[in-house]
Amino acid sequence: MTTALTNQAFSTLDPARFRLKVRSVLIAGQILAGLGMGATLSVGALLATDLSGSAGWSGMAATLATLGAALAAMPLANLATTRGRSWSLAVGAWVAALGALLAITATVVRVFPILLVSLLMLGVATAVNLQARFAAADVSTAGRRGTDLSLVVWATTVGAVTGPNLIAPGNQLGMWLGLPDLAGPFVITAMAQVAASLIYRVGLRPDPLAVSKAWAKDPSSGDQVMVEDRPVARRTAFVSISLSHATMVGVMAMTPVHLVDHGASLVIVGFTISLHIAGMYALSPVFGILADRLGRIPTILIGQALLGLSLLATGLGSENSNWVIVGLILLGLGWSASTVAGSTLLTESTSLDRRTRVQGFSDVMMSGSGAAGGALSGVILLMVGYDGLSFIAMALVLAVVSHVLFWEWRGAKMAHSKG
Repeated sequence: MTTALTNQAFSTLDPARFRLKVRSVLIAGQILAGLGMGATLSVGALLATDLSGSAGWSGMAATLATLGAALAAMPLANLATTRGRSWSLAVGAWVAALGALLAITATVVRVFPILLVSLLMLGVATAVNLQARFAAADVSTAGRRGTDLSLVVWATTVGAVTGPNLIAPGNQLGMWLGLPDLAGPFVITAMAQVAASLIYRVGLRPDPLAVSKAWAKDPSSGDQVMVEDRPVARRTAFVSISLSHATMVGVMAMTPVHLVDHGASLVIVGFTISLHIAGMYALSPVFGILADRLGRIPTILIGQALLGLSLLATGLGSENSNWVIVGLILLGLGWSASTVAGSTLLTESTSLDRRTRVQGFSDVMMSGSGAAGGALSGVILLMVGYDGLSFIAMALVLAVVSHVLFWEWRGAKMAHSKG
């Protein structure tokens, strides 16, 4: 694949136009996928309660979706290695579309285990979402790698904000099609995922991973910087991505419970989570630019500072809904800075022959740490309350900062001794 590209299309490929095309395709795919997924997890929680007969199963929608993302991360990464990004992203979107159709089947036949399997398959869309940000960095120059990656992360905002508003229209569509209540939104999900799959397969030609490998052999043709394998930097990226995600999920997951227990209305709860999601995605290009101009490590530390301020706000102001809202916004911003800069650092500190598998492993760690953070946060909330949860989560922030500062100090000391 790479050889054919190098001998034929590579010589006439305009790097700037190709990069723009890759970004545009990935952003379009992210928007479509987000429109479909924005409503289905909420509807999935309602269906889980309905089909199981118990509200205790409602949390399985998010849990299984997270598990599905973790299970799909490495297979999709391996597929990207062997067949390219376009196949990997397209196949993941197709699996999510089949999951949506299976969810519709579950509502029709009213069989709860089928719904559980469908939620697991729908989680693959999250794995595609995560892998798409790495695909954006495949053909980026070193000076724009963080910015390009962050623009694809930003595209998630459209689906995250618009998707939940499609629940009612989706339900009406389902009724028009003769489907049971709550099945309609999954029709929109299936159509959106199929459309995203087609966009990935058609739009990502030639494949950005193949182009990246070709440019690595001829750096002058693509204005590329040769990537050096740096284990210490890669370890720092792993730690910042996974622990920041665990911090975000743990506190975010318990915020609605805390607010409702303290008399907040569902409107306040929804408003708080919406602002948190906006913090996660809407300003990601800002952090991408900072990662490119200030550096990856400084931006990770900025993210940790924002997470620390967030936890102080939710911990010290746990009895005041306004402070909780401020804390959740800062929580999203801190996650965004750490994830964008960490993902950029991970990409450029891993050699091309290992990159996709390392990125897949990072996504497994990210999803797994988020699932662990969400599961443990409920227990911690019961034991020490919401303020206690915030202060305990501070330990994860301190762990990231300590790791970064130690290895930066050690690296500087080794460089000084060699000099």
